[in-house]
Amino acid sequence: MEEERGMKHSMEREREKAAPKHMGISVLFFLAVMVLTFFAFFRNTQLSDIYAALARMSPWYLAAAAVCAAFFVSAEGMMIWYLLASIHKECRLPHKRTGIFRCIAYSFIGFFYSGITPSATGGQPMQLYHMNKDGNRLADSSVVLMTVAVIYKLVLSVIGILIYVFWRVPLKGYLGKYMDLFVLGLFLNSGLVLLLLFVMFAPKQAGRVIHKLEQALVKIHLFKYSERRIRKIDSFINGYRESVGFLVTHTGKVLVVLVLTTVQRFSVFVLTWLVYRGFQLTGTPIWDIMWLQAATYISVDMLPIPGSQGITELVYRRAYASVFPKKLLFPSMMAVRGLSFYLVFFIGFLAVIWKMFHNASHES
Repeated sequence: MEEERGMKHSMEREREKAAPKHMGISVLFFLAVMVLTFFAFFRNTQLSDIYAALARMSPWYLAAAAVCAAFFVSAEGMMIWYLLASIHKECRLPHKRTGIFRCIAYSFIGFFYSGITPSATGGQPMQLYHMNKDGNRLADSSVVLMTVAVIYKLVLSVIGILIYVFWRVPLKGYLGKYMDLFVLGLFLNSGLVLLLLFVMFAPKQAGRVIHKLEQALVKIHLFKYSERRIRKIDSFINGYRESVGFLVTHTGKVLVVLVLTTVQRFSVFVLTWLVYRGFQLTGTPIWDIMWLQAATYISVDMLPIPGSQGITELVYRRAYASVFPKKLLFPSMMAVRGLSFYLVFFIGFLAVIWKMFHNASHES
């Protein structure tokens, strides 16, 4: 037992040493994509004109949009706090590690790492790491994060399906050639939800399927054999098996998270309408702008580009070309992306720095 704990501690120390290097590479890649995006979109644009347009925005609408952006990320932290505190209460564990502001910090940390990794794959592992460092049990943290992630993807997929069924014709008019990208995004998101539900409710069958797929990829030399990868697959399956028990025995709490997730999603969709009104524009209904923002998000959500940079701007420029006047299209895009992504990304970066210093001070 002591030997096992020693090995676990040694592996954790190795991960901690490697983390700064991996983060540095990811940040450099993120910055490279960001510079290329800004160069591609603004090389033929007068930045002074964009600044002048942004300066004319209503500060009240701008502030409201910023609040929506911050709430969007903070809401995940509220859900983590709600579920984690509930588990600790039932298990009669101390609550000192589950303060709401600490959980909101986990959410911003997750947003930062999701932003610098392809397909937003880095956020949840880093959240899990910091929750574990703060003394939360790995099993509890895994169940909470998995439950939040499944409901998050489920709500987004349901919204996308409703848009496709009831608003497909207007959406095609707005998106044009990017309609296929929306359909692809909806397919990938819905497929992921079905996969997660399959893993949760049929873990043994899912485990066999995933292991056979992994073995097939090794056999055709796309993957090298790795016991570590096999253990990670087993851990993934077991984590979702635990999530099922939580969902079944805590339906009331899951319903609360479902409602809060829906509010969370709509908070970022309404942000674009607030920017629209901030430019003193009228004529396009709020629901059209919100559904367009939802469709834009779904179109780029699963693409393997850090922060979905570049492709988000392309889709936005096509989707909102008939909503914003030409001279306000780029300023509106800067406001929407600046608030909904870059602002909260920077806050996430500050949260990561704070957590690194916090952890170092406790270990010294």
